[in-house]
Amino acid sequence: MNFTPKQIVNELDKYIVGQTKAKKAVAVALRNRYRRSKLSAEVRDEITPKNIVMSGPTGVGKTEIARRIAKLVGAPFVKVEATKYTEVGYVGRDVESMVRDLVEVAVRMVKDRKKKEVENKVMPIVEERLVDAIFQNRRVTMVEVNREVLFEELHSGKCEDENIEIMVLETPKPMMAFAGNEINLGSMFEGLAPQKHKKKKMTVKHAREALLQEESDKIIDIDNVNEEAITLAEEQGIIFIDEIDKIIGKSQATNSADVSREGVQRDILPIVEGSTVPTKYGNVKTDFILFIAAGAFHVSKMEDMIPELQGRFPIRVELESLTKEDFKKILSTPKNAVTVQYSHLLKVDNINLVFKDDALDEIAEMAERENETSEDLGARRLHTIMEALLEDVSFNATGEHPMLDIIIDKNYVLNVFKDRQQKYDLKKYVL
Repeated sequence: MNFTPKQIVNELDKYIVGQTKAKKAVAVALRNRYRRSKLSAEVRDEITPKNIVMSGPTGVGKTEIARRIAKLVGAPFVKVEATKYTEVGYVGRDVESMVRDLVEVAVRMVKDRKKKEVENKVMPIVEERLVDAIFQNRRVTMVEVNREVLFEELHSGKCEDENIEIMVLETPKPMMAFAGNEINLGSMFEGLAPQKHKKKKMTVKHAREALLQEESDKIIDIDNVNEEAITLAEEQGIIFIDEIDKIIGKSQATNSADVSREGVQRDILPIVEGSTVPTKYGNVKTDFILFIAAGAFHVSKMEDMIPELQGRFPIRVELESLTKEDFKKILSTPKNAVTVQYSHLLKVDNINLVFKDDALDEIAEMAERENETSEDLGARRLHTIMEALLEDVSFNATGEHPMLDIIIDKNYVLNVFKDRQQKYDLKKYVL
């Protein structure tokens, strides 16, 4: 989808409050990808993405911006922690695994798209198998079972929670970690032995999904899927490297030696610069993958990174701490606002939460004050406050009563947090 930078920022505004500089930076980077795709092959190969590094306290929207961007354009996206990687020879994950993770996401995305394309073709086969299973299940307790009636019940959704037995393909064995690398035991012997089926008991709803997957896999050309996935990962992939400041640390900032931390930076460098990574689906070139790095940079600064890595992140954005006004917007503006989330949750138990404007002011002020006087947790502070604020309501709601309106106003908030309020009043007198 070819959004303009302004349209991208407008979409991000629906979920993330403030941080205009960061939103503009990622919007331009995303639009440049679209511009590049419209150029001739000769020119296109010369233009590489301008990677971004974001600094700012936790909970101000760094990860959310990257995640929403990827969702907006339907691009493969992985978030990795820089602290999980170590220099070759030390125990930990190999940095190339971030690219392998990205390809796995791309394969899943392409498979899901292909599955939707062939769904209408395989659905009659799936329904036939489901009706056979329901027929066998009901014959145990019923004398007469009509297949036509079963088809009607299946289409109307009456059988969704009925337990049936079906034959499904055995799933590959789970991943195992060995010397810092992950090995999929199932894929090691794939193709050497015939696939096995086994009987499984599950609901009709889950059986439909399993059978759809199985029947779709028979039609979909897996080689074609792998090729498309590699192209998608190479041209549109986004890798978000979080906690990048933790691989700089105090030691590097004070010019003392720390082999492992600096080694991780040197290992990440060729991946960001552009290299070829072998995966089980084929070789992947990282030249045109967009890398977005982020960190709080409390102890170290961006300038403490090794110069070569600094040069690979030409766009630098600083995210600001959230103010009272920001907190109030976060509580009321976004589609997924925390107040909306709690309202939906408690409606299940017949509680209708009504948040007054003065309550939102008080909660926002409390969040700002707590972030200033203790650790700055950004918007995550609101989750702590809201959980404490609604603890009694959540505990006492049973759903066995008619719909009740609970008004959350300033007095309600002050009453719940009177002990906490007193603590901050006393802090004024502490030197």
